[in-house]
Amino acid sequence: MLAARARLLIATLWVGSTWTVGYLVAPTLFVTLRDSAVAGTIAGHLFRVEAWLAVFCGLALVLLTRFVNNAGSDNTRKVVVCLALAMLACTAIGHFGLQPYMAALREIAGTGGVMDPESKTRFGILHGISSAFYLVQSLLGVALILKIR
Repeated sequence: MLAARARLLIATLWVGSTWTVGYLVAPTLFVTLRDSAVAGTIAGHLFRVEAWLAVFCGLALVLLTRFVNNAGSDNTRKVVVCLALAMLACTAIGHFGLQPYMAALREIAGTGGVMDPESKTRFGILHGISSAFYLVQSLLGVALILKIR
């Protein structure tokens, strides 16, 4: 019973923070702050924290589901583990895979945040791909919460 509650709390923390940072906090930064470079820097820091939280929650959830005997039926356990691993893959690709390239492009632009057209196009493409992985992770989170519940 305790493990089931822990799984639900971990999943809720993970999915809730994903939605909050990605769909409430980051857009609010860009609307509220006049300097989009500052907003982007703050959002980047928040997404970094979110990515590490995702790694912690994802691994904890997989371990609790895989190695605790009362984690539901075999089918439910497999689905929860697959969903958590898919969400972790989205984090790995989006943050740890694409983000370093985006950061390099921002660094080239300097403090003014002005990019040449080619870099701006590359940044836009990488940002779009990263956003797509974030959306997929968010939707997988819905399935995860419903499956655990």
